[in-house]
Amino acid sequence: MISYEPFYKTLSAKKLTTYKLIKDYNISRGLLDRLKHNKPISTVTLNDLCNILDCQVQDILIYTKD
Repeated sequence: MISYEPFYKTLSAKKLTTYKLIKDYNISRGLLDRLKHNKPISTVTLNDLCNILDCQVQDILIYTKD
């Protein structure tokens, strides 16, 4: 199972809010909802988030075996 729990920790560590992502980086509320509910996102989106947050993939998601 993929969890986006690290995304919120990284967001906090970078002193960013979801509001700032929406307003300044044009991240959709739908995408944030997908992350919140651990739904799939594209690798393009993952790349965009890594660029915005200046982080690695493991700072956004974690995989655990079901």
